Amino acid sequence: MRILIVAATVLEIRPFLKKLNPLGKAEGRVSHYQLKDTQIDVLITGIGMMQTAYCLGKQISASTYDLAINAGICGSYREDLSIGEMVHVMEDCVPEMGSEEGEEFLSLFEIGLMDPDKSPFDQGRLINRSSVKSKHLSKLKVVKGATVNRIHGKLAGIQQIISMYHPDIESMEGAAFLYSCLSDHIPSAQIRCISNYVAEKDKSRWDLPLSFNNLNKALWKITEELTI
Repeated sequence: MRILIVAATVLEIRPFLKKLNPLGKAEGRVSHYQLKDTQIDVLITGIGMMQTAYCLGKQISASTYDLAINAGICGSYREDLSIGEMVHVMEDCVPEMGSEEGEEFLSLFEIGLMDPDKSPFDQGRLINRSSVKSKHLSKLKVVKGATVNRIHGKLAGIQQIISMYHPDIESMEGAAFLYSCLSDHIPSAQIRCISNYVAEKDKSRWDLPLSFNNLNKALWKITEELTI
């Protein structure tokens, strides 16, 4: 089995990496590791959809993987999701991709520039119908994601996204990861830990240490299970 782990920054998954056995030297953004009889490639894409799409597309065109896992932190639109809580993103979208029509914002699907049901889209959304099978993964709360180009802090922008797509969390890479995996038919999972609430402007109230800690614990449990 060969697994691909995708993260925006090495900071988010450093404790996880320390538990793996390195294999040779890193090749650009990709490092190779061994866990039991499984080769694990780790791709550090950089932050954002553009870098994720480029790096992931390049990697999966050059190598074959049995499954892929995207691990990172996220902001929550819901106050009933706790800071430090792990979630499994099974659906994602790109809410900023569209056109401003006066006071109204319309998606590219609504204005007819994209087919909402052309693969890998399903009614304008990216839905993971071939998720990784894992006992530990199944214990995580399933949520809907929105992938954005900016950290939102203005109420009007937040409400617009909620009214259009009803997401639970937001990240800056998730949709690019899921689009790539769906397009290449790679079983995948996007796991994230909530570090903040989307409307929270005071970055000092974000709990990065807790979210990094919980993310690495969950990623290790899932990966270790998959390599048994």
